[in-house]
Amino acid sequence: MRHLNYNHLLYFWTVASEGSIAKATESLHLTPQTISGQLKLLEEAVGEPLFNRVGRGLVLTETGHLVFQYADEIFTLGSELTSRIKTGRVVIPAVLTVGIVNAIPKLIAYRILSPVLESDVPVRLECREGSLDSLLGDLAVHKLDLILSDCSIPGGLNVKAFSHALGDSEIQMFGKSDLIKRFQKDFPNSLHGAAMLLPTRDNPIRRGLEDWFEQQDITPTVVAEFEDSALMKAFGAAGSGIFPVPAATVSEVRAMYNVRPLGPLIPVKEAYYAISPERKLRHPAVKHIIDDARKLLTDE
Repeated sequence: MRHLNYNHLLYFWTVASEGSIAKATESLHLTPQTISGQLKLLEEAVGEPLFNRVGRGLVLTETGHLVFQYADEIFTLGSELTSRIKTGRVVIPAVLTVGIVNAIPKLIAYRILSPVLESDVPVRLECREGSLDSLLGDLAVHKLDLILSDCSIPGGLNVKAFSHALGDSEIQMFGKSDLIKRFQKDFPNSLHGAAMLLPTRDNPIRRGLEDWFEQQDITPTVVAEFEDSALMKAFGAAGSGIFPVPAATVSEVRAMYNVRPLGPLIPVKEAYYAISPERKLRHPAVKHIIDDARKLLTDE
């Protein structure tokens, strides 16, 4: 592909963004036949199909995903250039794309990532959530700059990536006021049979809590399990059961969910890792995140 036709690329980018040719026609004010023809010309130039037809919809192929990434950057920069010329602003923010494992508490992710928005170098942050396996796949094909995880890279995975330990946080139990009054006396023995909201079994915290329950000779009643920690807190705020909270976010959880702590900190720790595609960190924003996160979690 010697010369790139940016009109063809724009039509492709619009279809991929809108999800269908029909919606793209409204945005571009063109007929479906015109857009289809331009897409065909772009595919011929690329040498591979960019979409697969699934039912009545279009799904990007692997090559289509790659082309869309570049097109997205090209037209985002174009928009920023237009804004720069109109407003006179000369600073164009770098894009930092971070994958966040579902199990990571949203408040922890916020506290780790928010300092980068206040740095001297302007950064536009893009956050995506998913399982560690799916996010590692995206990291391998350069769709992500960094992953925040509750565990290091599992052994045996054929992926070029490196884990950087950020720190950890002990756990405290939380619940609505009426539950706290009921279980505060004789804690932790009072948790025997108590309604409990816990992370799913593949979460390291779940395994740590179960070991602690066994050591204390406690068998709580697990009424619900969650991959998403925010959803678990929402159920806890509604009074559905007692739930674990990292000590690093205790003050925020009390304020946001109107819940109270139950007993002292538990000797179970939730660990946090940053996973990057390189051992030696080159992206200045990534280095900033890791350095600040280590200070934050060490101070807690």
